[in-house]
Amino acid sequence: MATIQLGAAILAEASLSFLQFGIPDPVPSWGRMLSGIAQARVRTDPWLSVWPGLFIALAVFGFNMLGDALRDVLDPRLRGG
Repeated sequence: MATIQLGAAILAEASLSFLQFGIPDPVPSWGRMLSGIAQARVRTDPWLSVWPGLFIALAVFGFNMLGDALRDVLDPRLRGG
């Protein structure tokens, strides 16, 4: 349950930072990276918006897969029964 909530927290922080309601400016954030320079230069340098979005997706997916693996290992109902 904690790994799913961690993925949701990453998405919430990135969404709030994208809308400029997140953490203050000198601290780096993937959401701020998507809204800042990348929005102004997306036509000439599209990878500026691809990389932060890709890392957000990979981080959330990775934590969800970690949660699934932990459930498979620790759930007594799934053991060879």
